[in-house]
Amino acid sequence: MPQNQTMSLHDKLELGVKSIELEGQGKFDEARKLGNQIPMAPYLAKFYKDHLGLDALLKTGWNLSEAVAEYGPDFLSR
Repeated sequence: MPQNQTMSLHDKLELGVKSIELEGQGKFDEARKLGNQIPMAPYLAKFYKDHLGLDALLKTGWNLSEAVAEYGPDFLSR
């Protein structure tokens, strides 16, 4: 489900580093969940949706807030 506010580059990098640290500790599920909080680039979300479908995109659990901001609130319903 998309997050409501835009995430700064600093916050994205911080989550990425923490995710990598968790992987290094063998905590792969935690690392994936944390990594999924980083917003997917809008163009990648659109490509994924166009080629694999909306249901597949939503099932990934990725943060789609930037795609919604870029393409509008109906991006996840059309």
